[in-house]
Amino acid sequence: MLIIGIAGGTGSGKTTVVKKIMERLPEGEVVVLPQDSYYRDNSHLPLEERLEINFDHPDSIEFELLVKHLNDLKRGITIQQPIYSYLSCTRSAETIPIHPYRVIIIEGILVLTNPLLRELMNLKVFVDADADDRLIRVINRDIIERGRSVNKVMERYECTVKPMHLQFIEPSKRFADLIIPQGGNNHIAIDILTKYIENKLKSE
Repeated sequence: MLIIGIAGGTGSGKTTVVKKIMERLPEGEVVVLPQDSYYRDNSHLPLEERLEINFDHPDSIEFELLVKHLNDLKRGITIQQPIYSYLSCTRSAETIPIHPYRVIIIEGILVLTNPLLRELMNLKVFVDADADDRLIRVINRDIIERGRSVNKVMERYECTVKPMHLQFIEPSKRFADLIIPQGGNNHIAIDILTKYIENKLKSE
């Protein structure tokens, strides 16, 4: 089993990179475990408090469960991946069954910040992008997908996204084996990453 971690700042283009890799690999060979599915359940908090949660801090992620699920998959055990809602900031009662695949991609802003998670990765990737480009993507995404106002998005960016990026996410770049500048627009880097995975699959 090949485990690849793909990190990078909010709006850096991680999802685009993952999507382009998935498109080029054989169907049924690879599965993605999104870090966002492993946000801690906050249903015990009032909605007002939930909306103020700092989702860019490592403590917001239940890394213990993510590490356990990866170890289970390595042992050939099917896991139940949580479903997290950004609108209610809670986990759903339903889960998604994930079967062991030959390639597992763990994708999320904080996946390189956790030492136990890094130890399980065969390849660590950091998707890099200019702060201005990331901000534009964050504004568009949060307004369209998460129902937030422009003012709320900007306030969150200044208070949590930017400082957490500088404190946790940017420093995690030093753990990366491969850095992809310009995110999903860097076709050469995506080609290299895809070829690496294909070669590993052939050699097994």
